[in-house]
Amino acid sequence: MLISKHRVYRLSVFLTVLASLSAATEVVAEAPTVDVQNVEAPKVEAPKVDVVVTGLDRPWGMTEVAPGKLLISEKAGSFVLVDVATQAKTVIAGAPKVIDDGQGGLLDVAVPPEYQPGGWVYFTYSAPVQKQSATALARARLNLKSGLLTDRQTLLVTTSVTDTSQHFGSRIAFDDQHVFFTVGDRGVRDNGQNLKTHAGTVIRLKRDGSVPDDNPFVDRSDALDEIWSYGHRNPQGIAFDGDGRLWLIEHGPRGGDELNLIEPGKNYGWPVVSQGKEYWGPIAVGVKQKEGMESAAKVYTPSIAPSSLLSVKRNRYGWQGDLLAGALVLTHLNRIEMKDGKPAAEIRYFEDKKQRLRAVAEGADGTIWIATDAGELWALR
Repeated sequence: MLISKHRVYRLSVFLTVLASLSAATEVVAEAPTVDVQNVEAPKVEAPKVDVVVTGLDRPWGMTEVAPGKLLISEKAGSFVLVDVATQAKTVIAGAPKVIDDGQGGLLDVAVPPEYQPGGWVYFTYSAPVQKQSATALARARLNLKSGLLTDRQTLLVTTSVTDTSQHFGSRIAFDDQHVFFTVGDRGVRDNGQNLKTHAGTVIRLKRDGSVPDDNPFVDRSDALDEIWSYGHRNPQGIAFDGDGRLWLIEHGPRGGDELNLIEPGKNYGWPVVSQGKEYWGPIAVGVKQKEGMESAAKVYTPSIAPSSLLSVKRNRYGWQGDLLAGALVLTHLNRIEMKDGKPAAEIRYFEDKKQRLRAVAEGADGTIWIATDAGELWALR
């Protein structure tokens, strides 16, 4: 059959456009520390999802406080205790007053690795400050029998007040003696390079809220004592791996989400260095790299919008030592395979469920728990 030159031309144009669209939606992991020749296949078949509980109200943080019992923060300002065996949900009294506005509210909740019932539970939230709000860290003791948080202590209300309702951070991690938590730039880009504000930083405190003597800026008059690292945009995941390395995952602008290896006193670049573009146009934000500013270990373009970060401690799924992050915009569980302390491959799960994965936690028995913005609690089987 003869085909006219005009039809051949139109077919060629169609195929060219189709290829361009495919390339535009491809996920590119710009990671200078990754050797793409070492990308490996998944270690085991993808796990299945059991929906254990529904009807949670915008869950944000989650931690196991006893075997089979998860304490979940709801953004509007409530704590809920979920018994995964009975599927019972119990509201826990004693939460602080929060400003539930935009991205603010009751945020992360976490316990130290050595936690025993009755110990300190730590949480972050947007605290009211003169009709505005700032990221704050507090702790309290949880009485499982009475369903009550007692002895609540505010450890730090950060100097991160702005007139926006975005970029609060805010996730928590622990080493043997300290508590770390993240604060976003609060929608003011210049905060990322300003050491006189907590906005755009990782903060390190002793467990009681006091400042450690060996924090990197304690002897500088031009910086706040609590700061551990800076130059961050909106970090919503932080975790120590099994070798004591501190990892952080944060939102870029349009493209350029970053996984960073955090070291004390280091500058991670925002907004001078970024791999993303402006929301209003295809214009780069800052430069790709700059001397004196740390390069990301892994970059996501387009953005997945990461929330939560977990370093897997047990090997129930064959994932021991890997990192897991929930993805909001691209709706999946993001598994980062680690090799020799560096990201080596990336695998995505549950994209077909089209749910924004907000919090990821690991139980004492190795079960991975996921809370979604739709109010579901998942167990991976």
